[in-house]
Amino acid sequence: MTLFRPNRLQQLIRDPGAPIGAIAAHLDALDHDTRMAELADTTRQDQRLLWTKADAGDPIDYEHFVPKDAKPLEPIVHHGRNTLPLPGPQRFFRKPMTRPEDGTERAFGYNDAPSRGLVGPGYFVLEKSEPAWTDRGAWFVNYFTHPDGPVPADWPTVKPNSEGLQRFVYGGTRDFMRKVSDHVSIGAAYKGDKPLDHYFTLCREG
Repeated sequence: MTLFRPNRLQQLIRDPGAPIGAIAAHLDALDHDTRMAELADTTRQDQRLLWTKADAGDPIDYEHFVPKDAKPLEPIVHHGRNTLPLPGPQRFFRKPMTRPEDGTERAFGYNDAPSRGLVGPGYFVLEKSEPAWTDRGAWFVNYFTHPDGPVPADWPTVKPNSEGLQRFVYGGTRDFMRKVSDHVSIGAAYKGDKPLDHYFTLCREG
């Protein structure tokens, strides 16, 4: 019988003596595919622990989501993995984000998930947290609103999350984000002001 052995990332997350800096150094040393593979194995408890450890790290900043050299309407892809009680492939998604044309410090994005054809694109605006929310994360994914300017031409039609089945998944939700490493962040979902104890990791390409 072969027993499941946690990968190195999981070992660091589960080690009470391993700070977020050690986790960041490990992830930064990996290539994109290996980074994605290790994140794919994380359990809900792993992500909960990682969320807590990330609170002791550096606050996440705008350039983590859309790097300085990214042009307006240039998509920057973040690969996501959540731990919702769904079949394995349904836990993986992408969050493409882009700088808006108006030059404001925010990002437009949507959820490219297996359920998009049924539920909808789940558009959002990435915004800086208000002072009362900074303990949750310096930036958050705001599903209360949607892009109010142009988005890349090949993105789906922009719809508010009050329409259709989207309202049951994204409506009234904010995802607060914390930095894990140069490419990786972790989010925690809130419905209104209520934490849902649901988490996800994002891994930026490039």
